[in-house]
Order: sequence, then structure tokens, then C-alpha cells
Amino acid sequence: MMTTHADLPVAVLGAGPVGLAAAAHLVQRGLAPLVLEAGPAIGANLAQYAHVRLFSPWQYNVDDRARAMLESQGWIMPAADALPTAGELINQYLAPLAAHPALAASLRLRHRVSAVTRAGSDKVTTRGRAETPFLIRAETPDGPRDFLASAVIDATGTWSQPNPLGANGIPAAGETALAARIAYGMPDVLGSQRARYADKRVLVVGAGHSAAGTLLALAQLAEEHPATRLVWATRSDRLARVFGGGDADGLPARGALGRRLQALRDSGRLEMRQSFPIHALEEDGGRIAVRDTAGRRIDGIDEIVCATGARPDLSVARELRLRHDHWLESTDALAPLIDPNEHSCGTVRPHGHRELAHPEPGYYAVGAKSYGRAPNFLLATGYEQVRSVVAALAGDLAAADEVRLDLPETGVCNTRVALQQPARPCCTVKAADAACC
Repeated sequence: MMTTHADLPVAVLGAGPVGLAAAAHLVQRGLAPLVLEAGPAIGANLAQYAHVRLFSPWQYNVDDRARAMLESQGWIMPAADALPTAGELINQYLAPLAAHPALAASLRLRHRVSAVTRAGSDKVTTRGRAETPFLIRAETPDGPRDFLASAVIDATGTWSQPNPLGANGIPAAGETALAARIAYGMPDVLGSQRARYADKRVLVVGAGHSAAGTLLALAQLAEEHPATRLVWATRSDRLARVFGGGDADGLPARGALGRRLQALRDSGRLEMRQSFPIHALEEDGGRIAVRDTAGRRIDGIDEIVCATGARPDLSVARELRLRHDHWLESTDALAPLIDPNEHSCGTVRPHGHRELAHPEPGYYAVGAKSYGRAPNFLLATGYEQVRSVVAALAGDLAAADEVRLDLPETGVCNTRVALQQPARPCCTVKAADAACC
């Protein structure tokens, strides 16, 4: 008998917060999920920074549908205003969710998706395409395995694809050769990686919240190990986004992070190198010399932390008909809402399945991957995305189109970044009003 779409599950790529939320919504709608996770456990990306305390409280980190499923099994929601670490988010929320009887059987760990296509068709084939199942190839401990699916929700994120140090979008000259002395993301400098950074001259590159958190952790390390020295390099001299809106920030912990970073910079406890777009690294007397595009140098570096953001891996869906924004690598419909060249309010206008759709029907990238190279993604955005997408897959377009998104503002609206004008305090109008952002 021929397999039809109705007989097939919806493939969910990634068992992080957004992927597991998608699975919960699929179950609610009577659709079978198949969750393929590359790592040995759920939340593999979060586990890489398990030590980091998030600046968004529990109320923004738990999906409503997932919460209802968990509470039906006796789960108790942590205090809504408490700030979990990434590790606590895994242990107290994602692990119980993945173990829920309605989801556990659908989860496949150590299944790294290497390709998504249509069964029996390549990218060129048009006839019967929408009726043809998706074929997902995963690399498993037992070798490659193919799965058929009626639709694909790609929630693989971007954390495993960090941006390089090079200001040109490619690795700086010498970056690959010196990779053993470069950490990407947010290393645990106060815990498991303490010996690597204590009493060293450490360069942190980046102007986002990951860079801020790492710098503050290194400053604490320097109090305990006074020979530790900090250097902070940014590509531009506009730091309003990372310093944030202070008391005007809708997430108090995020505002406090910016205030603490600004105080650290002003204290003289770190060497600040603004407008320093990195071009090359070279070993010099056992240390690293860093050179920018103008030939200026930062010498005597022992270790580098690259916190320059991340980008999506688009290669797995190469045989699908996708339409991305040329520079952000989000969908072209979503790009104007999130473009960091235009605004950085931390809020975006509500969006759902229509803004996330591609010419390939049934394929959606959600979560951080949906933002492409744009920063400032919050989990609450991903949860609303998957609610809308799953409703659309279930044929409930009324619910799918009724998108609701109410996110905390950063307190800074950078609508003038492209004009190199100062950021202004953000208005109190919700992000649905384009006059704010």
C-alpha cells in the first residue's frame, strides 16, 4: 500500500526548547511527531552553556502547551520571576517534557540530520512535489538512516555554527591554525575552564550579551587571580545595544547585565579596543598577536573568547526550494521585522506560519534558526512560532493566523543604527506599532 501524508509523522529537527514545544503542540493537534536530536541528550546546545544564568525568567522560558502537558503529570512550574541557568532549564523543564509519555517514544537521540529532501525527487522536480513525502537522512550510531515525514519543523538553532573572528564574515587569517586557543560562545571561566583563563591575558571579541557575560565572569576571576588581564575588542564603537536600557529594560536582569558591563569598562579594569575589525592572528613568542584591517595590533594574548554570534546551517536543506533573505538568511518575509541594521528593540511584530513559510510547502525553520544571523531571539518568540506553524499544518488557519507576541522591551530602540545616530530610549508602544521599532 502506498504511504500517504496522513500516515507519516511530522519531523521535528532538534530537541531543544523550541523543538520539544513543537512536539507538544503536534500531540495536542493529533499529529505524530518524530523528534531527531543530534546530541546524546536533549537540549544539547543549552548544555554547552549550562553554567550561564539566563536573563529571561521562567515565565518566558516555558511553552504554554508544554506546561499544560507537564502539569497534567504533577509537574510544578518554578517561580515565574526566577532566573534559571541553562542547565536548570534542561533539568527542571526539558528533561521532564522529553520524558512525558506522549513524547518519549517519538524522540531519537544521536540522530544528526545531514540532508532533507523530497522522496524520489530533487530540487528541480515540480510535478507532484507537494504530495511527495519529505525524506530526512540522519547519521546514527548504526549508520545512515532515512525517515519519511509529512512536514518538517527545523528547530536546530544556530549555536553550533558560531561566527568567526574575522570581520569579513570568514575566519581571520591564522584563526584555524590557532583554534586550540580560541573558545566560541560562553566558556565556563569560573568553573570547568577556570585553569585555562586564570592568570592569563584574555581577549573577548563581540558586542552582545554573550560577550558581556563572559567579560563579567572574567572580571570575577581576576579578583581571585589578580594576574588575569582582560581585553575587550569590538568591531564598531556603538555599544548601546549591549549596555542596554538599564531600568527601562523589560527584563531587569538584562538591564542589570548592561549596567555592570558599563561599570566594568569605566573602572579601567579592562583594556578596551573599539572599532577593531579583526583581520589576522599570528603566534608571536608563544602568545597571540591580533591585527585589524588597518594593521593595528593587540599583542600578548594567551586566550581568545569569540562571542560574535552565530549563523544557521543551511546546507542540510539544499535540495529544498527555500527563499532566504540575502543577508540575514531568515525568510525574506521575516527579515524586515528583525533586521538589526534597522532596530534592536528586543521585540518584533507578531509573526507566524506565513512569515516563516518557504516555496517548499511543509518546511519551516523556527526558533533561533528562523532569525538567521539576526540576534536577540527570545524563547517566547519560538514558542509562538511553533504554535502558529502546527496549527497551520493541522489545517486550522484561523488559529494559525491569530498570532500573539508580547515580549519585554530592551529599553533601547536602535532604529537609527544604520544612520549612525545615537540610540534613544524605547517608547512604551508595543512592537506591533512600527513607530516604536
